[in-house]
Amino acid sequence: METSQILDEIKEINLGYMLLAQQLVRDDKVTAIYRLGISQEVADIIERLSSSQLLKMATTNMLLCRLRFDDHLIAEMLSGHGRGQAVSQSHAAILMAGEPAETIT
Repeated sequence: METSQILDEIKEINLGYMLLAQQLVRDDKVTAIYRLGISQEVADIIERLSSSQLLKMATTNMLLCRLRFDDHLIAEMLSGHGRGQAVSQSHAAILMAGEPAETIT
């Protein structure tokens, strides 16, 4: 895959993510904070973004979303290995809920 194609894919992912994040925050901020793994401050910023600001953010060449786990156990649970998938995903959600929201410095 060429670099320009990768950058286009990143921008597309960013736009979809930012649109979804803003919709989640506007619909139910508390749930959005939990599901997105963001802080209250970041949720407030996302909520206030205009369409042009959101588009400008999305066109960066860095992924705006990230995997919320860097733990082998959680990765295994989410991928459905081991016990029943529903139990594994519930257990992973509990573990991830205990992780602090990322802070932007």
